[in-house]
Amino acid sequence: MKGTRSMTFSLGIVGAGQFSGQFATLFQAHPGVSAVYVTDLLPERAGQLASTQGLAGTFPSYQAMLESEDVDAVAIFTQRWTHGPLVLQGLGAGKHVYSAVPMAISAEEIAAIIDTVKATGLTYMMGETSEYNPATVHARNQIAEGAFGRLFYAEGDYVHDMDLGFYEAYQYSGGENWKATASYPPLLYPTHAVGGVLGAWKTHAVSVSAIGVVDDRGDGVFDKEVSQFGNDFSNATALFEVAGGGSFRTNEFRRVGYPSHIRESRFRFFGTEASMEQLATVALWQDKQGVKDISELLEPKPTMAPDDPSLQHIAPELRAAFTSGSAPVHDRARLPREFDNLHNGHEGSHHFLVDDFVTAVNTRTLPSVNAWVAARYTLPGIIAHESARQGGVRLEIPDFGDAPL
Repeated sequence: MKGTRSMTFSLGIVGAGQFSGQFATLFQAHPGVSAVYVTDLLPERAGQLASTQGLAGTFPSYQAMLESEDVDAVAIFTQRWTHGPLVLQGLGAGKHVYSAVPMAISAEEIAAIIDTVKATGLTYMMGETSEYNPATVHARNQIAEGAFGRLFYAEGDYVHDMDLGFYEAYQYSGGENWKATASYPPLLYPTHAVGGVLGAWKTHAVSVSAIGVVDDRGDGVFDKEVSQFGNDFSNATALFEVAGGGSFRTNEFRRVGYPSHIRESRFRFFGTEASMEQLATVALWQDKQGVKDISELLEPKPTMAPDDPSLQHIAPELRAAFTSGSAPVHDRARLPREFDNLHNGHEGSHHFLVDDFVTAVNTRTLPSVNAWVAARYTLPGIIAHESARQGGVRLEIPDFGDAPL
């Protein structure tokens, strides 16, 4: 039983924003973690999180946290374009690293992380929620059993309109200059869509052609003149070729008439013997004989009410991501019993991601989304964005290979 093992480590949370508090609760409850600390560029936020959750303490800076012998590992929940350098700093200081998505925003940063993990032997994990999205879990199980026949095509959508909570989230984290960062290129946040496909289909992308849609809202978001990233694409579609034959397509939409709060990530898989399709409120398994509704199997049951006081600082449109429980397809038997009555999120993935990282650090085994897997979930989007900038030209995607055994 995990609850009885004696190996533990201490963890430092980096960034005390809207998302990290949910994970701080889970890390603190896990029997494999001895203490949880926190730091933030705004010290009052770190202090508030530590006080609210009874954490072990705060650090005045990330550097101070890295210099402390009281911290064995760090979990990075900062702005999405900052992860690469912060991960490299953490590994360089001898700390194990859990990173929110994406892994990084350039091929060079990804290569450097893999090289550093190789050189140090430290644990790195990217917390991609789609790894445990119920649709991905079910497709992974069915692929392992050969139920699809030969899989040859898949689709992954991350459809989240800016009006449904993203404006508030960027304002919360970006300060007065929030519009410059709210223009973050959709294809540089590819891992929910790509990871949901490749988390089931054990292959990798080898080339891509992508198309970006130039935004026309005219409110200064996705404006090249304002954008920190020189980006004016608010929607983008990428078609990937995969190793071994076949393809998958992903959509990253930020201006879309769709109920993101019901289901922001959705997937389809097509094989020679069967297929599976998921929409906002329904999921279907199909073969040559007929159609079976599998919606209930993939439906997480909420563990916290959206109006829970602990979520009052989060935009109402984003709260569903913080309240979902587990779906019937999830195997909770492997989780510590301490998680049984704690909030979950992103369609039941949070409990599994935390347990994956804690187990990997304490047993010195590779986590599910290790550096090599994270590269295969992240780099295709980086290359796809470049393809879109070049009008859809087909580009090859470098591959760092499988994780060494």
